[in-house]
Amino acid sequence: MIQIKHKITKVVLKEIKSDNLCGADLHGADLRGADLCGANLRGADLCGANLREANLYEADLYGADLRGASLREANLFGANLFGAKIKITQKDTIIQCLDIVVEE
Repeated sequence: MIQIKHKITKVVLKEIKSDNLCGADLHGADLRGADLCGANLRGADLCGANLREANLYEADLYGADLRGASLREANLFGANLFGAKIKITQKDTIIQCLDIVVEE
């Protein structure tokens, strides 16, 4: 079993009855402020999940479904987003979370 905890308070936000988060169904989960640093979330369903202020530093989100997920102020630095599904309306938030400068 995996416990996803808040990065500061360490309160358990979600328990998963599995030994990993690869392909996990976290659709609509409230993971605000979660510590998911380095987590393997490959192929996970995070549609509509609240990931505001979550620490996803170096998390593996390869192929994860992030459509409609709230990512404001999340730390995505070093995260693998290759093949991740997002809505076009989320691109600016993701660019900010990755601390990328886009020049036109």
